[in-house]
Amino acid sequence: MIVIAGASGFVGGHLVDNLLSAGSDFSCLARSETASNALLSKGCRVVRGDITRPDTLDGILHQGDFVIHLVGILEEKGPATFQTVHVNGTKSLVAEAKRAGVRHFFYQSALGADSGSWSGYLRTKAEAENIVKQSGIPCTIFRPSLIIGPWDGFTRKLADMIKLSPVLPLPGKGEAKFQPVYIKDWLRCIRRVIDDPEGFSGTYEIGGPEYLTYREIVEHLSNAMGYRKPVFSIPMGFVKLGTSVLNRFMPSPLVTTDQLRLLEQDNIGARDAIELNFGFTPKRFDDMLKEFVR
Repeated sequence: MIVIAGASGFVGGHLVDNLLSAGSDFSCLARSETASNALLSKGCRVVRGDITRPDTLDGILHQGDFVIHLVGILEEKGPATFQTVHVNGTKSLVAEAKRAGVRHFFYQSALGADSGSWSGYLRTKAEAENIVKQSGIPCTIFRPSLIIGPWDGFTRKLADMIKLSPVLPLPGKGEAKFQPVYIKDWLRCIRRVIDDPEGFSGTYEIGGPEYLTYREIVEHLSNAMGYRKPVFSIPMGFVKLGTSVLNRFMPSPLVTTDQLRLLEQDNIGARDAIELNFGFTPKRFDDMLKEFVR
């Protein structure tokens, strides 16, 4: 049986729907009552547990033989730090998987994960990868670039900005390159892993077939939404100063310094990685947008 940690997020939600439609045997780990109720309403089997609290994990994987670990955060809030969630949480889940005799462990990392990175997000993703690799459990690690699709936070925030702003503000020049991959293509990849875990052990970069700058992503999304607005670059120094002031008055940060710095560096891998490793050509960005942008 498959056990999914992180089933309530964007990627996890799409995976749950995919597995339900296929009639797969799986259960979901839910941290909160709200998440549990939402998953139960879909018809999922749910077990309660929190990977950042090892005492809640005892015995939860005893019927599982394939763990899919999708838990991750993009910004730190209170006790939910990159170290606590990505590193400590992964360590706890892996330890429970070893006790339960899990036969395969899947971890969702990130393109650019590097234990020497200045980015707390990318550094702790790399640390979590190492925990999984050193566990002794056969494993698969995905390193995706931007995953795009219905409900994803990245395009939703950009779409809100495009609707409300008379111009399209860019932090800096918007020249950093990204490699957007469609959620449906990510699902095709992980289904291959689920069907043949031994054949897909290892680490895989998961990205679309093209490189797009942040500016191009904003412009393509704006065009898909039917807007033609001028793009206005704001020097990154002003953006960092402005957000640091505004964030003091917000319940949660508009954008973190870590996230702004990530917008200044390329996040790309091989353009043909999915085709070479999984045997199909993923969708281009404009074709993704046609399927879910209205």
